Amino acid sequence: MTIHPLRPSDPPALRPDQERPDTTAAYDSTWTEQPDAPAPEGLDRIMGQDGKIYVVLAVVLLIWIGVVTLLVRTDRRIERLERRVDRSISDDE
Repeated sequence: MTIHPLRPSDPPALRPDQERPDTTAAYDSTWTEQPDAPAPEGLDRIMGQDGKIYVVLAVVLLIWIGVVTLLVRTDRRIERLERRVDRSISDDE
């Protein structure tokens, strides 16, 4: 059995009973008849208008940054207090 390499100009070989993939009717309606997207309602309509959703996301991000900053500062203060307590205990002994 000899295997010959395919050249880029060779058309793809199909079996006799096989249809070309682009001629099947199975997917025609799937790709050509896309359903219309429903119009946004309620909160989506209000927040999507004029980019207000980005303002909300920015505010939420700022709140998270504030919470993380508060936790880091509190952790540092607790570490300082622990060191001070450890030093005072070691000085008393």
